Amino acid sequence: MAQCVQSVQEFIQDTFVPMVAVLCSEAADGSTRKNNLSFAELVRPFCRLTSEVHMRDPNNQSHVIKNLRISVTSIVTQPPQQTTIRKLLSEVVSASQPAEGLVANVITAGDYDLNISDRSVKASVPWYNNWKDTLTQLNSSKFHAATTPWFEAYREYFFQSMPPSDHEFLHHYLACMLVVSSRDSDPMEQFFKLSQEQHRIQHSSDYSYPKWFIPNTLKYYVLLHDVSEGGEERAETVYEEMKHKYGTQVCYLLKFNSRMPSSGADEQIPDPWSQYLNRNNLQNQEICDGFVPPASKSKECVIGVELDGLDNSINAEIPNNCKSHPFQGSAKSRELDGPNQAKPVEAVNAVMKQNSSGAHGLSLTLTDHDRIRQFIQEFTFRGLLPHIEKTIRQLNDQLVSRKGLSRTLFTATKKWFSGSKVPEKTINELKNASSLLYPPEAPELQIRKMADLCFLVQHYDLAYNCYHTAKKDFLNDQAMLYAAGALEMAAASVFLQPGAQRQYPTHYMETAIQTYKDLCKNLVLAERCTLLSAEILKSQAKYSEAATLLIRMTSEDSDLRSAILLEQAAHCFINMRSPMVRKFAFHMILAGHRFGKADQRKHALRCYSQAMQVYKGKGWSLAEDHINFTIGRQSFTLRQLDNAVAAFRHILIKDSKQKAAQQEAFLREYLYVYKSVSQLSPEAPLPQLPLPYIKSSATRVFFGHDRRPSEGEKQAATHVSLDQEYEREASQQWKELEERVVAIVNKGAIPQNFQHTQYCLNSQTDNLRFPVAVVEEPVTVEVVFKNPLKVPLLLSDLSLLWKFNFKDFMKGSEEDARESISNEKDSHMKASHDIFTEVINEFQISGEETKTVRLKLLPRLTGELHILGIVYNLSTVSSALKQDGLDSSSGTQMAANCLNVSSPSLAKSGIKPQAAHNLHQPSSIDQLEYYHGLSWTEGKVPHGLSVRGRQDLEIQGPRLNNTKEEKTSVKYGSDRRLDPIITEAKPLLEVFFINFPTGLLCGELRKTYVEFVNVSQCPLTGLKVVCKDPDFFSFGSKTSALTPLSPTASENCSAYKTVVTDCAGTSSAITSSVSPADFGMDSGNPRWVIEVPLPDSVLLPAASVQLPLWLRGPDEEGVHEINFLFYYESTKPHSKSGHRVLRHTAIICTSRSLSVRATACRSNALEAEAKSDIDNLLLFLDVANINTSEAGVREFHIIQVSSCSEHWKLQKCINPTEDKDAKLSSRERAKLCFRATRCQHSEATLCSEGRYIFADIVLGSEQIISATTPCADFFFQSCCAAQSRKAALQTPMVPSRPKTGHVTKLVQKCNEVDLNIIVLWKAYVVEDNKQLILEGQLHVALQSIGKEACSLPHVQEAQEMVLLKFIRLEQPQLPARPSLEQLSHLIKISLHYPEYYDHSFHQKSLCLVPVTLVLFNCCQIEVDIIVDLRHKATSPEMLEVHGSFTWLGQTTYKIQLKGQEVHTVALKACFVHAGVYNLGTPRVFAKLADQNVQCETSQQNSSPALIIINSV
Repeated sequence: MAQCVQSVQEFIQDTFVPMVAVLCSEAADGSTRKNNLSFAELVRPFCRLTSEVHMRDPNNQSHVIKNLRISVTSIVTQPPQQTTIRKLLSEVVSASQPAEGLVANVITAGDYDLNISDRSVKASVPWYNNWKDTLTQLNSSKFHAATTPWFEAYREYFFQSMPPSDHEFLHHYLACMLVVSSRDSDPMEQFFKLSQEQHRIQHSSDYSYPKWFIPNTLKYYVLLHDVSEGGEERAETVYEEMKHKYGTQVCYLLKFNSRMPSSGADEQIPDPWSQYLNRNNLQNQEICDGFVPPASKSKECVIGVELDGLDNSINAEIPNNCKSHPFQGSAKSRELDGPNQAKPVEAVNAVMKQNSSGAHGLSLTLTDHDRIRQFIQEFTFRGLLPHIEKTIRQLNDQLVSRKGLSRTLFTATKKWFSGSKVPEKTINELKNASSLLYPPEAPELQIRKMADLCFLVQHYDLAYNCYHTAKKDFLNDQAMLYAAGALEMAAASVFLQPGAQRQYPTHYMETAIQTYKDLCKNLVLAERCTLLSAEILKSQAKYSEAATLLIRMTSEDSDLRSAILLEQAAHCFINMRSPMVRKFAFHMILAGHRFGKADQRKHALRCYSQAMQVYKGKGWSLAEDHINFTIGRQSFTLRQLDNAVAAFRHILIKDSKQKAAQQEAFLREYLYVYKSVSQLSPEAPLPQLPLPYIKSSATRVFFGHDRRPSEGEKQAATHVSLDQEYEREASQQWKELEERVVAIVNKGAIPQNFQHTQYCLNSQTDNLRFPVAVVEEPVTVEVVFKNPLKVPLLLSDLSLLWKFNFKDFMKGSEEDARESISNEKDSHMKASHDIFTEVINEFQISGEETKTVRLKLLPRLTGELHILGIVYNLSTVSSALKQDGLDSSSGTQMAANCLNVSSPSLAKSGIKPQAAHNLHQPSSIDQLEYYHGLSWTEGKVPHGLSVRGRQDLEIQGPRLNNTKEEKTSVKYGSDRRLDPIITEAKPLLEVFFINFPTGLLCGELRKTYVEFVNVSQCPLTGLKVVCKDPDFFSFGSKTSALTPLSPTASENCSAYKTVVTDCAGTSSAITSSVSPADFGMDSGNPRWVIEVPLPDSVLLPAASVQLPLWLRGPDEEGVHEINFLFYYESTKPHSKSGHRVLRHTAIICTSRSLSVRATACRSNALEAEAKSDIDNLLLFLDVANINTSEAGVREFHIIQVSSCSEHWKLQKCINPTEDKDAKLSSRERAKLCFRATRCQHSEATLCSEGRYIFADIVLGSEQIISATTPCADFFFQSCCAAQSRKAALQTPMVPSRPKTGHVTKLVQKCNEVDLNIIVLWKAYVVEDNKQLILEGQLHVALQSIGKEACSLPHVQEAQEMVLLKFIRLEQPQLPARPSLEQLSHLIKISLHYPEYYDHSFHQKSLCLVPVTLVLFNCCQIEVDIIVDLRHKATSPEMLEVHGSFTWLGQTTYKIQLKGQEVHTVALKACFVHAGVYNLGTPRVFAKLADQNVQCETSQQNSSPALIIINSV
């Protein structure tokens, strides 16, 4: 049970105390009224004895009485009515609330810290954020107050209000004080009258109430003397006369009111009465006869406790001739607050304050206090206790004489107990004999009377013997009411015996309770017995048994009693050794339910709030919903509107498992409460609405206009929109592109204040800086709503909340300052002079739907804009008025569906909270009773109810994790996406692509157009486009000469510039030279940034321009995503960043076309005289059709092969075909051979100036001018792309290589061939039964002799992971030497001889043939050469096939050749017979002249030189 201020022993002893009646004369009552007290109230704080008292039992043994308290009350002649008692108990419980400011108790049970106090509402409800801190603070406190003072108040008034009954004598008067004032004219006469009045009330048949213990009641005569009025001698005289007439033992002179009116007002006298009177004013009724003046009234009181500071008694004031009990009252004044007419507790508290505001004891001094205390002691020592001792002896003697037994009851009880026992009958076997009455002189009642007297004076051993004896007699007589009373008090006597050897008979109490309830139908006595037994069991730590008793006592006849007992049972569960927290919470719910039915709304709210501490956060959503719903209802009834709104809000913000109809009713309840709150303070700021959810982190902000959609062949630039998903990698690519162009514009350096342009901000973008928006351009905010309910929601008048600070960035921050404006006060404002706010009239969200809404603002001034949140009207959808047959009145009853607790058997079963999951069933009678006091809506909550509120957009920035402090703590950065800076007007560009393809063949060329439109009021300039794939597109060269198109070209809409030529017959090359700078490929301009050739470089407002755009399909097949970033600037100076960008992403799908492989080798043709063609190459092209015919390509035609180089050019085609061009069908291949020569001196001069030589070999009927746009553009872009890829491959760090020397470079140049081949083709495609002609070009870059090159890009294979090796560099690094492979190609060798030679061996046996050996130095430096003719073919095969011959003359030559020099050596070969001979036997060795090399390197032999010798 709950913590109490009294121990169980003190509680029982203070509950059953000797009762003393009081009768006062009018003068005596007037003297006490000077202190604003009646006589009973005057002596109340002093009625507990501070010393031990001794008395003797019938065996003449001394018995000690400790801490005895007596009860002094006025005589009441009418018993109280039960209805009145119930009303008073309800008021007592209602007025007893947790005191504000007291430190609460915290009970730790397992994982729970339960706050059982006045702060439990704050600490347990979900909306109280700091409850953990509160628990920590409270748990550290050492002060503990009674956790349930309302229970103690209820228990106190319940025992006080119990009327005396005939079957027991515990509440019968033992004595009567007759109080007369010394101011009476004849005090002795007044004593006589009061004595007669007492005798008449006790013995007359007209009075059945009150009850008196014995006929010979002790009369104690008290003479009051008011010291302030003098007459002390008269008082002494009267007192002497009293003692003479009545005896000294029963007379007392009490002097008081010693404080004179002239005494200082500053003197402070303690007021021991206020603590009793303030707590008992609810039942202090002053009901008097008409002739009795108010000053003659007296109050009934129960003397309280002075030492413990609290009292368990009740004051009830009556006049001397009063005929009614103080609890009776008038029906009008005691009418209980009905469910529909609640009496606020504040009014009751005001009445209590008014009644208790008067000071008490103003005429008393501390001496008077001691006199009153002495008076009580004298009365007890000399009057009351001797009277009780005498009565016990008399009763003992009467019992002994009537029974004929031993002299004392002790010996009698021993014989009774030792003798044979009569088997007792069970309760079920006994008849209902509760109506049996014993005469007053019956021995059984005398035993009971003696037992009660012994119990009152704490002689519990003797009392138990008597109770046990009486119990047997009552059971034998089947007097069940008497037997139950004896069992109850016998059990209490056993418990109170100090050091008792007997075990507490729990079954006595259980039998008594069952008898009271089932047989006697007396629930008041059953409740008393339950309270006593529960306290005793609690003191023995038998909390489970105590809880069972309390739960059994709950019933339907009294909701208040059931609520009080269920709450105490819940406390029993929490105080067990292993706390049963869930049972505690469940029974607190039951208690709150019954409190609600008893119209105790504050207590119901408290119980539900305490139970919430257990249920919240455990996944019991239905139970949480019920508790929060009830908390909201009760809070609204108590006008705690903020708590009501918070409770209903909590139901809505959690993921509810309720049905749709249930959720709809919850929502209507919330809207009704919210509407009531808002009507109380219409001028207050708009509060926060709980629905729908806003995913703040998913909020996106877009700056700018919505792009115009594509129209027919016009395709608008994709740019940025809210419909696109954010990709971090793509965003990084756009950032790199912008940084590139900004660096170029700013001469290679990025400004420090550079801010990356972000048109769409989300949770993944960089939001640390304030975004920049442009005036007269909308700001769109996309908010993500989620409806957690299963019912649709309707949002109306939805708009953004904002705050704007005007600021002119061009003039400075201090000039033209204005006050900030906001639409918070007038949220319905659609437009203003400064900010236009879009308002959405209706926005519906279906049940459990996640939906986005886009709201716009249009700023018209520059400054700082802060988007605060959204504002809207929340209402339910009319189409969802009725679901599952539930109408609007269901919301008033639904919470009771969650816990149907009307049956006591359900409460006793201890159902776990999981039982709440099947609670939403059709309503029952109990549910209607549950909302007896909660009918404030009366089923009239309108479905179309709408409330206006707001939700703030609070976005948490990213967690900081840079510094050590940030890593070791949790800190978040700022997120500025909702705080844009509005800058002055800027130009705005829109780009449209006309006939832009989506699919191309690899290398295919297509001509399209692009349109640039300036849709702003500002001119733009500096238009550039940035792309990582510049080889994909071209705007053309600036200086390209207009070449007339051939009829075929215009007919087929060719993208190339062509001319009709007849060079195809000779297959010779047509050359021309160009500069890369003409195509934007100069070294100073990076290839990624391309300037758009606008007319006059400016695009005026509202102007547009169309420019041709050539596209070339990427060389790799597949889907390609190509990003274009258009950069442009304003012609006017700008405070912030002056440039803007426009994004476009093109998706191109490419399929295979042709594959070209090229190989170069040195030509054997080397003439000693013709030096112009000394250095030439043979070029082999292997062309394959690798198209899979998926695009409908029928065949490819190779129409032209062109070369481009600074040093080489194609000369002619060696193997021209009969057809004009080479045709390749699917999976066919062709091999072409061309001769390439080094450029002549005049051409080399042009090349030295950085110009390229283009040579075209036409295989068709038309020549494509490769040196003009677009062929040359894509060629140069392809070369740059290849160089970039080559540089990228060399970027990874490798072990440092030795430095390459100058000589080595010269040697390497011998084998290098910087020759680029352009293969132009046409493809015939059948599409929709129409034949289309596609054209394109492929590029092959030859780098060195003998190394194959391919048009297809090289695919790098993934390298295997290898172990990391650390290499120690050797210093210094020596220059690298040429390799043997490089040194073997220094000299080009050629033999000139006749292929056929006729000789008559008959005439001359030796045949001499002249042979010329031509040597060409391929290097630029001198070379030492050794020619050795002594080499012979020793291989048998060589001899067999070729025969043998010999060289005549000098066989070894040593020659020195300068760079690019040609030298001839005349040789003679000698043959002895006819045959086929190989003349390629001379060996040539060479070494660099300037190098210290001991040996020469053998040069590669030329191809076999065969000669045929014929014999004639």
